Amino acid sequence: MIDIIDASFITSAPNVKAAPPSLEQNEVVFMARSNAGKSSLLNALTNRRNLAKVSSTPGKTKLINYFDVTFLDRDTQERLVAKFVDLPGFGYAKVSKTQKSDWEKNLTDYISKRKQIKIFIHLVDSRHPDLAIDKNVYEFLTTIAEPSQTIVQVFTKIDKLNQKELSALKRAYPGALMVSSAKKRGIKELVSTIYDILKHEEQADGDI
Repeated sequence: MIDIIDASFITSAPNVKAAPPSLEQNEVVFMARSNAGKSSLLNALTNRRNLAKVSSTPGKTKLINYFDVTFLDRDTQERLVAKFVDLPGFGYAKVSKTQKSDWEKNLTDYISKRKQIKIFIHLVDSRHPDLAIDKNVYEFLTTIAEPSQTIVQVFTKIDKLNQKELSALKRAYPGALMVSSAKKRGIKELVSTIYDILKHEEQADGDI
């Protein structure tokens, strides 16, 4: 069993130039349309109620937030250290055009230039799975991701779906993970997926 046994807020940065050094080279970036449940998921993954601030106002997070996270393999007692990176939500209209443009440039710069990123976690609200903005973001990630970077698509808030809707979503996106932060569904699977990817990359780097 893989658990996250420690998580703490490190710092915030307005752009990639102000990003902190990442000695372990393991950054896991969480990105989502505003109000898709990103902060709630970060808290659920780390089992910390207020690690990431959950706001009732979509688009409130304006900075790139960094958290140090420690994974533990309960079977082997092996630990792995990573940084979770909480990016500002995209696609929220109730800000000025200038501010929106600045955010979008910062996000684009970060995900395309930050070489420490190992995993892109693209969160999608399961109630709105086919929005153009999410499809555009996913397509953009596929164009900029390096061979050493993995894209993981995660559908949130599945507790809001009935069984028929959930089954249809799974058929439409067979490679995606399905989670509910409120009901703690799919959380352990996502933790294990992140750990396995980072461990595989760590071993690949060691073989070079």
